[in-house]
Amino acid sequence: MENREQILAMLRQILEQEFEIEPEAITPEASLYEELDLDSIDAVDLVIKLQQMTGKKIKPEEFKSVRTVNDVVNAIEGLIKD
Repeated sequence: MENREQILAMLRQILEQEFEIEPEAITPEASLYEELDLDSIDAVDLVIKLQQMTGKKIKPEEFKSVRTVNDVVNAIEGLIKD
């Protein structure tokens, strides 16, 4: 995962496969909770999947402000650059 497009593609794949979200619903502006209908348990599962794919530890406080698909991409991009 080198860039935002790759991160977004990985995130789309996780959301489609793990959470059965329609691919066309997964846009950068989509709200994880309202539009994609994730709940807090889903969010934990998502963090675990992202940790597995990136090999990086994600601290819960880093994900507290995440609300949209783009927020997740930004958070992962920040982790990879560290």
